[in-house]
Amino acid sequence: MDSLTFASATQALFTGFGTTCLLFLLTLVLSLPLGLVICFGSMTKIKPIRWLVRAIIWIIRGTPLMLQIVVVFYVPGLLFNYPMSSRFAAVLAAFVINYACYFSEIYRGGIESVSRGQYEAAQVLGMTKAQTFFRIILPQVVKRIVPPMSNEIITLVKDTSLARIISVGEIIFSAQTLVNHYAVIWPLFYAGAFYLIFNGILTLLFRYIEKKLDYYKV
Repeated sequence: MDSLTFASATQALFTGFGTTCLLFLLTLVLSLPLGLVICFGSMTKIKPIRWLVRAIIWIIRGTPLMLQIVVVFYVPGLLFNYPMSSRFAAVLAAFVINYACYFSEIYRGGIESVSRGQYEAAQVLGMTKAQTFFRIILPQVVKRIVPPMSNEIITLVKDTSLARIISVGEIIFSAQTLVNHYAVIWPLFYAGAFYLIFNGILTLLFRYIEKKLDYYKV
């Protein structure tokens, strides 16, 4: 058996890391706006919609993401004879639904933390509901949700490793393939370095964002 070189391991891990980054970015782009929609659904005055949305959030937050990936990938084929044609699409759908529900609760907490008096003051000034939300409420909500949102986003980076359970070739899957083929353990630790660097960059980015938002004290 040929020995594994650092260069060949790096090349293999970078391929898997590309999939990891793609899953991360697409999940973020899709789940952030979807989370806001779910948030509004959980806060609506229409009780059936509110109860349904909150029940979905409860189920998603109360079950493991790994199980949700398995359900999204296998259940359409088992129940409806319509198997998922793309493993990556199945993982992405599970991730988007999961993180949208978590983000919705962060949004809801941020919105509900704004005092009711500010809504009433905006109404007295003749502002519409849309103007009140985007000009008065949203800037405060953004300031308050950045810390919990940053935690969830960093967790998302690490959760991408769960994609390997249905053989999506992310970085841990690539490292495990090297481990199995060459009977060495160090590619897993090398893959861990990718996560550390990626999360380190995100941590610095969110600290910069929080510092930029310091002008708005709440």
